[in-house]
Amino acid sequence: MIGSYRNVTAARKEGIEKKRAYLIGGGIASLAAAAYLIRDGHMTGEQITILEQLDIDGGCLDGSGNAIDGYLMRGGREMEAHYECTWDLFSFIPDLMRKDPDEVPTNPRPELVSNPDQTVLKRIRDVNQWDPNSSKCRLMSNCGDPDRDPSLGLSIGHVMELTKLTLKTEEELGAMSVKEFFSDSFFKTNMWYFWTSMFAMETWHSVVEMRRYMQRFMHLMPTMSTLEHILFTTYNQYESMVLPLQIWLRDKGVNFDMKTQVTDLDIEITNGEKTVTAIHLFRDTADNHETITTTVDDLVFVTNGSMTENSTTGNTHEPAVLNREEGACWTLWKNIAAKDPAFGRPEVFCSNIDKSKFVSFTITATDSPIADLLKEFTGVDPYSHKAVTGGIMTIKDSSWLMSATCNRQPQYRSQPVGSYQPKQHKDEPDKNVLAIWAYGLFPDNIGDYVQKKMSDCSGEELLTELLYHWGAKDRIPEIMKTVKVIPCMMPYITSQFLPRVKGDRPEVVPEGCKNLAFLGQFSEIPDDCVFTVEYSVRSAIMAVYTLLGITDKSPPDVYPSKDDVRVILKASETMYGGEIPGEHLLKHLLKGTSLSGSLD
Repeated sequence: MIGSYRNVTAARKEGIEKKRAYLIGGGIASLAAAAYLIRDGHMTGEQITILEQLDIDGGCLDGSGNAIDGYLMRGGREMEAHYECTWDLFSFIPDLMRKDPDEVPTNPRPELVSNPDQTVLKRIRDVNQWDPNSSKCRLMSNCGDPDRDPSLGLSIGHVMELTKLTLKTEEELGAMSVKEFFSDSFFKTNMWYFWTSMFAMETWHSVVEMRRYMQRFMHLMPTMSTLEHILFTTYNQYESMVLPLQIWLRDKGVNFDMKTQVTDLDIEITNGEKTVTAIHLFRDTADNHETITTTVDDLVFVTNGSMTENSTTGNTHEPAVLNREEGACWTLWKNIAAKDPAFGRPEVFCSNIDKSKFVSFTITATDSPIADLLKEFTGVDPYSHKAVTGGIMTIKDSSWLMSATCNRQPQYRSQPVGSYQPKQHKDEPDKNVLAIWAYGLFPDNIGDYVQKKMSDCSGEELLTELLYHWGAKDRIPEIMKTVKVIPCMMPYITSQFLPRVKGDRPEVVPEGCKNLAFLGQFSEIPDDCVFTVEYSVRSAIMAVYTLLGITDKSPPDVYPSKDDVRVILKASETMYGGEIPGEHLLKHLLKGTSLSGSLD
């Protein structure tokens, strides 16, 4: 837990005004590190530079497009109340508001500024308290038949396997895959369908990562079928999280060097001490080379690896073409790793694209009958500004293992929906637009209705397959007249789950490093879970505190779900389908103690 006793203002370090910080990569980890350098490191924004290859920050936390051409979300992030690092960060980042409150309210792109009266955390908490999440149709099969069974469907043997997993050490499990650990029958249970679709974890992925998830999120097991304790942002995560943070950092004077690709670092290694002495980069074109000289007093933070590197998009009529070239982010990590074993082994994560890719697609539906379908499944009017699907709806018998979600609308500030209907163009009539996101975990499989590989399908074909599984085959022609569909192929999206062992990921600050830290999903953080915003923000706090020698406060602890007997009992009860073997005896033994209500 964060512990209020440690929630103090860090002391200002002597000589901090002479330091410079360079953050390579503009994802949430770098943005968070910049924020902590300012708040707890007492650096000014002018001392901090973020170097980003693209022309936009945010990394995996994206959200782009418009109601005319179609919206695009490569993915989404499910969050929960015990993201201690994430909520600490956004407890001091102001939310956004219109610069001119008297501006015409239907302007789709108002100028936004920080709101001094509300934090991002407050905004997220308010909207989730007003509209608590709840899934009404978590699983379905047989062309639109909802599966209302809330149980995990586990046998005693499956429970024993899960228990055994939590008791094993990471060293014992090594590079074992999920499939190697569990019996084949486990992968037919509701538990596995909940798990694989929620976390995008597949049978060939690391069972060590599954173990971490089991222990880290054990308190969520009783609501896996309803997702009742999952939190979502008001808009897409770029607009809800990245943009407020970026605006705050700009207001503090942080330098954003966009379209700047870092290619290598010079690292001096002497008697085990490792010091970055130069950053090699080019701006805009490969011919525009530049070298930034650094000293031991400067700080260099590297986001090593990327889940969304080399993402490609298609459109309603064309598929997203897989890019198998090695991305710049991976090349940079390889160049750094070649200098010392402490910097990790990037090839473990970037050398097997066919086991780390999947396809997602975003549906932009305008005055569409698809809204009626969603209401039939969930009982919620998609135009009501309430959570619609309450998380993903997964199709158990889909050859692509497809899932789809319609989060609380609008997902974009520019999105016309319900009573708020901004216009993209002055001659455009008022319309209701929905932004729906879907994905499939098996892009190389042939569809059940569309007889093509998912990876070869256009947006129209992807939606056709989804509508077939939703039991709306006869409505496909009329729905297609009302939508634009943008597919996205992501070669490395689950690369962080590939089997790995100790040393494959570098420590956040490797031993001997004087001014170098690694950030994000491919750094090593004990006990916490990759593929989460929390992991990135935690790496940022750890890196800043370690390199600056901040000792009067520390990062929040990973939530100790696995150490809470109440959580263990509830999780056990859920796995056993409602009653733990010997529960009556256990209740008798606990009677009259402080734990007497734990099994109620």
